[in-house]
Amino acid sequence: MLSKSAEYALRATIYIALKGSVDNKLGIDEISSAIDSPQYFTAKIMQLLTKNNRVVSSVRGPNGGFYLTDAARKLPVRVVLEAVGEDGIITKCVLGLKECSESRPCPMHEQYRSIKVQLRQMFDKTTIQDLANETGKGKLVINNQLVKKK
Repeated sequence: MLSKSAEYALRATIYIALKGSVDNKLGIDEISSAIDSPQYFTAKIMQLLTKNNRVVSSVRGPNGGFYLTDAARKLPVRVVLEAVGEDGIITKCVLGLKECSESRPCPMHEQYRSIKVQLRQMFDKTTIQDLANETGKGKLVINNQLVKKK
């Protein structure tokens, strides 16, 4: 449902919220490995997320890396989607029409309208920290690596 860019952006942001801090900045190698994402692709996504320090903050240099400020942790998930240009799921026509509206609806407009409202509410209500908290409890995952069963 979401693009790979959006998926990796969300996973990276959750991981950084879980493991990173001003005192413990995370590198691309660690982030890409933890979220099961190609390193070059993760780097491109991190460029989008760090633009103007809107979502993720970064520091260059030997002790540099990525982290989230306290304010960024409180941001809604929608902001992550917007940062990578993937908020279309809650704004665009499901069939990709340029002029889908109440007066000129596509064949799926009526059905998808309520879904878009629910998605918008979920992406606006849920914060980055909410997802990190739930993931940190150990029952949720943010990668495709197999978990060994006991």
